[in-house]
Amino acid sequence: MTTTLGLPDTIQACLFDLDGVVTRTAVVHAAAWKEMFDAYLRERDGAEYRPFDSSHDYDEYVDGRPRADGVRTFLASRGINLPEGGPDDPPDAATVHGLGNRKNELLLAKIRTDGVEAYDSTLSYLRAVRARGLRTAVVSSSANTRDVLRSIGAEDLFEVRVDGVVAAERGLPGKPQPD
Repeated sequence: MTTTLGLPDTIQACLFDLDGVVTRTAVVHAAAWKEMFDAYLRERDGAEYRPFDSSHDYDEYVDGRPRADGVRTFLASRGINLPEGGPDDPPDAATVHGLGNRKNELLLAKIRTDGVEAYDSTLSYLRAVRARGLRTAVVSSSANTRDVLRSIGAEDLFEVRVDGVVAAERGLPGKPQPD
């Protein structure tokens, strides 16, 4: 037997992916990665720099990975090895964490100024799920999940959030690991 939600009656909770299901954040992430990497590569390589491709490079090297892993993986694809630095590195530091922090700074500015597009059909479904008394969780590798949900007014639709903050606290690896 299925409910009007299209779910078996035995289902007690629904888990939603943030990026690409609840919101179109990949567009904003890709733009922030491109802006950060292009500035770094332009400064590093001058006229010889090859820009970050927000389709191929984003999908292949950074999408869904923890920020530092994305920086490392993309730079390795270009034969660039930077010092790790630390999570508190300033955004202008030429370190893995510094570049990651610069990307995050750019991303948050884009979220605050331009917002994030939500999928209205998903938000409607979420409200129906909540009205039926089902539990809800949102999952994302992003450490900015709370900011994204706030920007679309959907933070209260989820009881549980498993994101980049939780992954860091619990030492969970990012993609392609199944954790």
